[in-house]
Amino acid sequence: MTNSPWLNDACSLVEAFRKKEVSPLEITRASIQACESSDLGAISYLDSEKALDQAEKADIQLPFGGVPIGIKELDTQVNGWPYTQASLVLKENVSTINTTMVTRLRQAGTVLLAQTTASEFGGTNYTSTRLHGTTKNPWDLQRTPGGSSGGSASAVAGGLLPIASGSDGGGSIRIPAGFSGLLGLKATFGRIPRGPLAEINPLSVTLGCLSRSVRDTARWFDVCNGFNSHDPYSLPKVGGWEEGLGSYDLTGKRIAILPDLSGSAVVSSRVKEQIVTATESLIKHSGCEQVDVDVTFPEIVFHWANTAMISVLATLGDRYPACAQDLTPEMEFGLNIMWHSFNAKMAQEAESARRKLNEAMANLFDQVDFVAAAVSPDIAFTAEGPLPTVIDGVDLVNTVGLVNSLANNGALTIPANITGNPAISVPIGTADGLPVGLQIIGKHHEEALLLELALLVEKTHPWPLVSPKVPY
Repeated sequence: MTNSPWLNDACSLVEAFRKKEVSPLEITRASIQACESSDLGAISYLDSEKALDQAEKADIQLPFGGVPIGIKELDTQVNGWPYTQASLVLKENVSTINTTMVTRLRQAGTVLLAQTTASEFGGTNYTSTRLHGTTKNPWDLQRTPGGSSGGSASAVAGGLLPIASGSDGGGSIRIPAGFSGLLGLKATFGRIPRGPLAEINPLSVTLGCLSRSVRDTARWFDVCNGFNSHDPYSLPKVGGWEEGLGSYDLTGKRIAILPDLSGSAVVSSRVKEQIVTATESLIKHSGCEQVDVDVTFPEIVFHWANTAMISVLATLGDRYPACAQDLTPEMEFGLNIMWHSFNAKMAQEAESARRKLNEAMANLFDQVDFVAAAVSPDIAFTAEGPLPTVIDGVDLVNTVGLVNSLANNGALTIPANITGNPAISVPIGTADGLPVGLQIIGKHHEEALLLELALLVEKTHPWPLVSPKVPY
């Protein structure tokens, strides 16, 4: 009998079930207790009774048989659960459908236990809303676990759940993974279906998970990927994600080390140093070759933010603008710009920037196989926000202006969302006691190679599976 939630990875939990070392019912009860007593603010809804029933009936021969999981409250629906998109405006909404990913996870034997918190409509890379309050980083309760998948990251790194879902439209898997010491893969656009009722615009959001290990993420994608007609942009099924781990020859693959993504963002010196050191080690162990490239990316963050607001307006419908005062400040600010200022000229500029970025990324990957960069400009910042505008003591507002200083926080992750390239955040160490993530961007449809690189890091420089401050 155990009173502690599972602190190893999800795959090892399935192995423990099959060896009869623990039972799904025991682990689910322990996770419920941990969620109920936690001060992380990572859980927005707990479906304990149904979860215990699922655990009792779990088929442990299935890929995730008996594993209690969390589902992010944004982008993924569970029938009968709240579907508020982390917004006070939608606090009464209850889902009547299961997202395709949820259906596939059910079929794989998961126990759907908890809904995890997110930033409102995924609008910021920290998780603090008027609906649920502030989600905290288990490495330091004064810091954010990131956003928008902040609750999932906090729950997994904090020991509450072995694995949890995430979504990434501008860094919302990779940034929380980087801030919380987890693995986070943003797959090629369309890899996991988003439907039913898939939001199309702005063609940048992908589904995935926050996990403790490479094999956990590989198994998640084995289970969840594959075309579904409710998402017309979803990709055909690809198998062998977990089975293929460790089998790829990376010798001679070209990798460029661009910590600030060729000047796309201002990155702290402590993060830059770790990115370079970790990538050089990875090159040594993988047989990759470092190459130098000359690339310039167009400014895209402002245009990405504006076009993303179209989907938010569609969701709010005729509630807006009367509901503006109930939104978090960032969403209120962004929607106000869209409502009053967006016009054909701005749409033209956004489309032009997107085309230029696509060309820049394509030209870059004609010369390289991987790009190594930071996930975020610095380590995790204050849990309640606001977005930081100071890097290495330099006030960016005074040097690049307010809008560009705020854009700095997503400038390293957003490009891969716009172009649809896969990118992964891998834990590589800490700075001032907080995790640092290495972002590796790859070619379209080559997620398996990103997982292979992550596996090499995992083997040569193992990371803590949960925060060292977890109290269990």
